Amino acid sequence: MHVMERRSGDLAKLRALARREPHAEQRDRLLAVVKAIEGRETLAIAEAISRSRAFVQRWVYAYRDRGIEAIAARKPGGDRSKIKGVMAARLKARLDAGPTPADKVCVLRGRDVQRIAKQELGADVSLTTVYRTLQRLGYACLVPRPRHEKQDLEAQRQFREEIAPLLSTASRSRSRRRVAGRASSSWTKRGSGSKAR
Repeated sequence: MHVMERRSGDLAKLRALARREPHAEQRDRLLAVVKAIEGRETLAIAEAISRSRAFVQRWVYAYRDRGIEAIAARKPGGDRSKIKGVMAARLKARLDAGPTPADKVCVLRGRDVQRIAKQELGADVSLTTVYRTLQRLGYACLVPRPRHEKQDLEAQRQFREEIAPLLSTASRSRSRRRVAGRASSSWTKRGSGSKAR
């Protein structure tokens, strides 16, 4: 893999950058290009810097096509949220108010907040950004399941106290009778035992 310098002096500049680079991956990118300009083959470069062949090719071709800027370290991305300041305050107030009848849900989930951000705040954001924003605003993602507005608590109490105990008692007595007539109480499929009998 032989690549020529795009500009005169690139080789010396790349060597200097590699010597000063504190991050291993970025240093390996620079060294891959240096070794390619020096005329070494792809596999020899990959072995020398302990990286894959694809890694070497990716960065050498990036230099060949676009120059040193293509392999320069980029500032790491961060959470530059589109929802901040007044917009974040409006979203928090909207979420604290709870779902509206127009939302057609009993609790707001991530997708609902994403839709609200787009329709009501004009912020087209990803679901990941929604979750980061919710965390930044102090919301937790794990909450008890909400109660539906049509839920009948009295009927649930009646079932629990009056009907359910009868069902569980009857099922327990049936299971005791079934086990009493058998030599073993294990649950296996018929015919799965030993064929030697």
